[in-house]
Parts: sequence; structure tokens; C-alpha cells
Amino acid sequence: MAKGNSAPPLKRTRVLVTNDDGINAPGLKVLTKLAKALSDDVWVVAPESEQSAMSHAMTLRRPLYVRKYGPRRFSVDGTPTDCVLVAVHHVLKDYRPGLVLSGINNGGNLAEDMSYSGTVSAAKEATFLGIRAVALSQLGDWPNAIAYDPAEEHGAKLLDRLWRAPWPRDVLFNVNFPAKDTPGRRKIRVSPQGRRASGTSMSEGTDPNGRKYVWIGSFPSDEGREGDSDLKAILDGDIALTPLHLDMTHQPSLKRLQEHFP
Repeated sequence: MAKGNSAPPLKRTRVLVTNDDGINAPGLKVLTKLAKALSDDVWVVAPESEQSAMSHAMTLRRPLYVRKYGPRRFSVDGTPTDCVLVAVHHVLKDYRPGLVLSGINNGGNLAEDMSYSGTVSAAKEATFLGIRAVALSQLGDWPNAIAYDPAEEHGAKLLDRLWRAPWPRDVLFNVNFPAKDTPGRRKIRVSPQGRRASGTSMSEGTDPNGRKYVWIGSFPSDEGREGDSDLKAILDGDIALTPLHLDMTHQPSLKRLQEHFP
């Protein structure tokens, strides 16, 4: 990582809070509360309705409508990426945020999830715009409702430490909080992105009108197929912190291909 951190104090930094679960999501309320504990200038611009698994989708074929709910609180009838763009270029155009927090997602964003996640993609869009960004997710103890206690307990301190850490250009951070407290644990484990041992599930059925359908399900397991990873950190009861980079170029292949195509 880059050395040094020239960022202004977080207390005086404008913070944008967004998500993919929608403007009324419980996790958004928790994240807004955490942000206000750290900064005096917090704004919320979130999707009007749930936009889970929208990845980095952007709305181009129709206008977007912005609704104001109160001071510094808005919704957009679009995707998480739309929300960041509307916030930076419209709502906060006179003074852009210095930090974007996305979440807290209702469920984990681990391993392959990062490719589909609207939560992560909102943070990615902010990073494209040159703004520091963190995606945060809270795992649950299925089939019980998700409890945000781990995120509430550890979130503000983690974000404060991240803000003061070296922050390289084009890097965003992905944070996952485990579902339960584990005695003697709950440390922050900096981990690489994992890969699940099995993929997406698919179910088939018939709707009430007699039409056949297929339904893409969720990943059946958080068991990883490799060593240390975000999946392993969560299974051990730790907080998984993963740095992600915008550049998707595979450097070893690039060099080999340059030699193959001189």
C-alpha cells in the first residue's frame, strides 16, 4: 500500500451513505448512525427500492427521479451506481464527498458475491470518481433475521482506523461482519477474496398459470475451496477486510501475450 495519509480529519469530511437494499433498509439506518458518529457532514442518497445483485448497472434509457425525504436524505429510482453518480454530480455537485460508505448490506458480500453486488459496485463507482469508498455487509444466522449488532459494535472503530490507514489510488475496501460473537475472537482479518467450493443453485417449478420457470438461487455454502480468504475469516468468526483494485488486468498474462504478439 501507499505510504502516508494526507486525508483531512474524518470529523470534517463529507460522507455519502448509500446501499443496494433501498432507502428504508435497516442496514442503511445503522450505517448512517455510524457515519454520524464519525463525521458532522453526512448525506444519504440511496435507491428508492431494493436493487440487490444489480452489480454495476447504470440507467441510461430513461430519466431518473430524485425524491427528498428530509435534510440530507434522498432516494433515486435507479441502481446503486446511479445513486453515487446522482449524489456526486447533482445533489452534492457544489461540494463532493470525501468518503462513500455503501451498506450495510443485508447479508454477506464474500468471494464471488463481489461481482454481482450492488453494495460493492456503489463503492466501486465512487472509487472510479476518485473518492475513497468502503462497502460493508452484515452476515446473518439463517433462517433467523439478520442482527446488526456486530456491525454496530465494531463498525465505527473499523472505519476510523481505515480512514487513517494508507489508502492507495484506485483501491476500495470490502468489509463483512460475521453473524455471531465468538468468545475470544472478533478481530479484523485482512483477507484476500475467496472462491466458494460450489456455485449458484437453480430450482425449477410451475407458476399458478401453469408456466414452467427456473429460479436462480443463492450460493448454498460459504465453505471456501482455497486457504485463507474472506470466507475463512467469516467462518472463524472474524471481521473480513478485503482491499479491491479497479484494474482487472492480469499482469502475468499481459506480459506473456505481449511476447506472443510482438
